[in-house]
Amino acid sequence: MGIFATRARATAGTEAGVGLSEEQRRALPARFEAVGEALASGSASAAACAVAGHDLAHDGVSLEEALDGLRTTARTVLRAEPAFGDVRSLATAWSEAALTYLNRLSCEDPLTGLATLAHVRTRLASLYRAADDRPPRTTHALVVVDLLAGGRGGPADVLTLALRAARLGERARTVFPGHETIGRIGPVRVVVVADRDERLARRADLLRRLLEGVERDGGLRVWVEGLPGTDASAGLLLDELARL
Repeated sequence: MGIFATRARATAGTEAGVGLSEEQRRALPARFEAVGEALASGSASAAACAVAGHDLAHDGVSLEEALDGLRTTARTVLRAEPAFGDVRSLATAWSEAALTYLNRLSCEDPLTGLATLAHVRTRLASLYRAADDRPPRTTHALVVVDLLAGGRGGPADVLTLALRAARLGERARTVFPGHETIGRIGPVRVVVVADRDERLARRADLLRRLLEGVERDGGLRVWVEGLPGTDASAGLLLDELARL
């Protein structure tokens, strides 16, 4: 009949309104305990399915696996296919949770919490679009922080590099605590989209001295990179900085 079939009347095993047996409880897939309880009691199963769909998406379970789990649960408790409303609730909640996660990934590096290269690029593009009589090269600049020998001098796993990049980002945020976009554009390279004002040089120097106090294995560089005149050139500059 398929997973979208209307739930048939339970002909054996647990009837609606009766609790789960221990055997049934042990047979339920992970994250479906509350769904099983709701099916057994005959109430609020759609709400329980929504919670399960949300949690399964966050656990990295595919939608196909989640639907299989719902089918197993319905067959275990009612010996029937899951109701359409339950399927819809689970699938909708799974999709919403997955979309939220993907939207967050598009803006943040999941290992460091810093903005991604793509998000930094979008931020620069927005500056060029909003420019009027003051082009971005006169109002903003990039402060680039890089660990050379300290970050790439020997074998290091992805997590170690991410932790070092996150540490760079944390120090950068102490010096640039406002609206500045701070992103990771390399294994251990961080960039700040900062206001070009009379404090910029002092802030960059302060960040350098702050990092020198914690990054003692050499190879630290902090410099101010001016923005070019056009959006297209800014994209090329960012790509070059990401490759260096």
